[in-house]
Amino acid sequence: MAKDYYDVLGVSQDAGADEIKKAYRKLAMKYHPDQNKDSKEAEAKFKEVNEAYDVLKDDEKRAAYDRFGAAAFDGSMGGGGFHPGGAGGFGGAGFSDIFEDMFGDFMGGMRGGRGGNGARRGSDIQYTVEITLEDAFKGKEETIKMPINDTCDACDGSGAEPGSEVETCPTCDGVGRMRMQQGFFTIERTCSTCGGNGKIIGKPCKKCSGSGRVNREKTLRVTIPKGIDDGQRIRLAGEGEAGVRGGPAGDLYVLVAIKPHKFFRRDGANLHCHVPIPMHIAALGGEIDVPTIGGSRTKVKIPPGTQTGQQMRLRGKGMSVIRSDARGDMYIEIFAEVPVNLGRKQQDAIKKFGEEISGKDAKKHSPESSGFVSKMKELWSDLTE
Repeated sequence: MAKDYYDVLGVSQDAGADEIKKAYRKLAMKYHPDQNKDSKEAEAKFKEVNEAYDVLKDDEKRAAYDRFGAAAFDGSMGGGGFHPGGAGGFGGAGFSDIFEDMFGDFMGGMRGGRGGNGARRGSDIQYTVEITLEDAFKGKEETIKMPINDTCDACDGSGAEPGSEVETCPTCDGVGRMRMQQGFFTIERTCSTCGGNGKIIGKPCKKCSGSGRVNREKTLRVTIPKGIDDGQRIRLAGEGEAGVRGGPAGDLYVLVAIKPHKFFRRDGANLHCHVPIPMHIAALGGEIDVPTIGGSRTKVKIPPGTQTGQQMRLRGKGMSVIRSDARGDMYIEIFAEVPVNLGRKQQDAIKKFGEEISGKDAKKHSPESSGFVSKMKELWSDLTE
C-alpha cells in the first residue's frame, strides 16, 4: 500500500505551503546521506521524503494526489499521469529548491546566476540643476551637459571589434558561474575564464577596449514643470549610463535645487514676504506696492494702526501648483519701521506727539504697551508683598 505523503512529512492535509516546506527541510536535514553514512534505512527515508515533498510543493500535483492518491502518478489514470521529478535520487528537485532558499543569496544567487550572458543594466545617474524661484513658478526648458558612459558606436555595445564575433564561454557554457559539489554543500563561483560574463571576446573593440561603452559628453533638454519644489527629482528613463554588453541603460534623475529669493520665502504652494512700511503709514493707514512672483506688483491697503508682525493674505498670488492650474496664496508680514537719523525739528515733533498720547490717553493710543506696564506693576506688587 502506498504511503500517505502527508504522513511522510508529518503534516495535515490542510497544511499550507510554508508548513510543508518547513517540515520537509527538517526531515531532509535529518535523513540526508551525508549525515547518515552507510545507513540504508536513512537513504530510503530520504528518498521517501523527497518524493512526498516533490508532489505536495506543486499545487497541480498536490490537487491530483488529493483526488486520486498515488495512482495519479503511476500511469493507471491514463495519459501517464504526473511524474514527481528527481524524487528517486539524492539532491532531487525538492531538496535543491530548499537548499537554494536557504543558501542561494549567500552563495551569490544560484537562481540569478543561471543563463548569464554578460549583459548588465547601466547605472542610474543623478544630476543637479539649479534654478530660480521664478523658473519654478513658470516652468522652463533646461539644457544640461554631463559626462557619461554611453554605448560605443563602433561596436554597438557588444565590446567586440566590428567583423568579429562574441563567443560563448566554453568553461561555463555561457552561464557565467561554476558549481562544485563538496559533500553536503554545493558551492557556486564566478567563472574565472569569462569573469562571470558568460561570453568571451576574441578581438576586443579598439575604441572601447571591449567594455562596450565610451565616455563622452551628453547633451539633453529637460522640461522642468511649473510648480516644482526644491529637492524634487525628474526621472528620464533610459538616459543614464549605457548597459554593459548590450544591457539596458540606467535612468537619469534630475535633482532640482531652487536658489534663495531676495523677497520671497516658499512654503509649499504659498509664499511669504517680509514688507517694511514707514511708521506714519502703519499709524494712519495707506497703500503700498508689493512685488509678486509673476514679475508684476500689486497694491495692498494698510489699515490704520497696523502693527509689526500682522499678516495679510493675497489669494492666488502664490506659487503654481505642479500638474495643476491652481496657485497658492501670498502672505505679507508687516514690519513697522521706526524712523532713524532724525533732525532736531523732527525729534521735537516726536516728543510733542509722545506727550500728547501719554498720560490718561495712553491706553487708548498704545494698548499693547499700556497693558504691558500694568502687568509689570502687578508683578512688582506681588513680589513686594
